[in-house]
Amino acid sequence: MQRRNGWSCIRANAAGNPLRLPDCVVSVVYGSEQSLRPAGPERTMSERLSTIGKALAWARSMLRSVTDRPQLEAERILAEICELPRASLIAHPERSLAPEERQIFTDHVLRRASGVPLPYILGHIEFFGLDLYVAPEVLIPRPETETLVEMALAWARQRGSQTVLDVGTGSGCIAIALAVTLPHLSLLATDLSIDALRVAHRNARRHSVRDRIHLIRTDLLQALRGPIDLIVSNPPYVADTEWHHLPPSVRQEPTLALRAGPEGLDVIRRLLIQARTRLAPGGCLLVEIGE
Repeated sequence: MQRRNGWSCIRANAAGNPLRLPDCVVSVVYGSEQSLRPAGPERTMSERLSTIGKALAWARSMLRSVTDRPQLEAERILAEICELPRASLIAHPERSLAPEERQIFTDHVLRRASGVPLPYILGHIEFFGLDLYVAPEVLIPRPETETLVEMALAWARQRGSQTVLDVGTGSGCIAIALAVTLPHLSLLATDLSIDALRVAHRNARRHSVRDRIHLIRTDLLQALRGPIDLIVSNPPYVADTEWHHLPPSVRQEPTLALRAGPEGLDVIRRLLIQARTRLAPGGCLLVEIGE
């Protein structure tokens, strides 16, 4: 067998005419008979992902174009699948992966490489020390929103029993963090999306605060009358002109939870108007907003 320009040439007959086969094909010659079979991509991928170390190396190369932390994200994906701490992955790169682990890992990495946000792939994220379920129907909770929770907690602690409203609750992250931290609070949480409220309901049950958070489907505060002591909200505030400059993975999150008109203020303006007639005397409105 000779190799010429990336092709395998095999003398196949007495006349000496070469049979040219692509590299992905293996040829076995027995006397005057030939048996051909594909060297299948499945086999190649299986070998490439046969161990933890090899799988992480492959994933790292696949994820470089979508994240500045390809190693960390690869480890998080594989740790979830193998049900191992990340430290174990690093300590045992020679550990073999089962076929089902390789398949799930491949699927997850390819989804992430296509731009799907990692929390949607894993199905959860940590927020304020709480493990929260997330799905494409809700905005992914972000660390900066924890500052909003801390400000709400500081205000509520000074005033004892209070009625608190989380407007546009999404995953329920703000309301649940407040409920878990301060058991005396009475909480309301609104969202226009019924799918988002289902996610919030699931998270509230997960953290045993479902009976303390009243979930309401409404546009901002329309279905509420007050008085409310504290209103907290992480509303949409991305301007139309900024939308196409966001990372592709962010644009896969719900548009309803992000975009807010030409200046990014459409929802916030409506929220301010509605809050004026619902806040109790001495009440407080805390809103997350962009720069």
